[in-house]
Amino acid sequence: MSNETTLAFTVSDMTCGHCAKTITNAVLAAYPSAKIDIDLAAKRVSIANAGDRAAVASVIEAEGYSPADA
Repeated sequence: MSNETTLAFTVSDMTCGHCAKTITNAVLAAYPSAKIDIDLAAKRVSIANAGDRAAVASVIEAEGYSPADA
C-alpha cells in the first residue's frame, strides 16, 4: 500500500506540449522522484511523490504559469 499523495493543479495558461514539457522539467528538477501526469486538453497537472502543495505551485509559478487548485 502506498501513502503517496497526489497533488492536482489546473494550469489554464498551459496551452501546448512545450508548456507541458517546461512544467515537467521544472518539477523534476526540484523533485527528481516525482511522478507527473499531464492532461493537456483538461489543462490538469497531477504530481505524486513531490513536496507540499505551496512548494510545488511555486516551482510551476517560477516558470511563468498559474497553477490553481484542481
